[in-house]
Amino acid sequence: MTDERRLQLSDLAAMAAFGARIAAKLKSGDVIALEGGLGAGKTTLARAIIAALGYEGEVPSPTFTIIETYDPPAVRLPIAHADFYRLEDPSEVEEIGLDDYREGAVLIAEWPSYAGGFAHEPACLSILLETQGSGRIAIARGGADWLGRMP
Repeated sequence: MTDERRLQLSDLAAMAAFGARIAAKLKSGDVIALEGGLGAGKTTLARAIIAALGYEGEVPSPTFTIIETYDPPAVRLPIAHADFYRLEDPSEVEEIGLDDYREGAVLIAEWPSYAGGFAHEPACLSILLETQGSGRIAIARGGADWLGRMP
């Protein structure tokens, strides 16, 4: 069972507000799976979520490191921010120790399909970002754990 919402994100302020609404609903073990083409705003939304969880520093894109972590007290919840674009095979998530990073944390996953996907997990909120003019459309689908708390 899933819940789906479509949102118009007209500018960066709307993206930041959406990130804040997601952050307000997050709990340990959740997965935010960010999908969309290059330049769709995945990293921008990830940064908005991380900032809304309390992080005040610069949030680098994990394109080259694959995973960046953020821990309390700098954030309300431990976060593993991953960009799986550079993985050649989903089996590589075991090699990088993804399960260890996820334990007790929120996973924000860019390019989730490169890691085998997470949509089958009940705690996954999948967000597809599509460019529309100068803004974005966000199509959010929540797994069973998201029923009643969709942002």
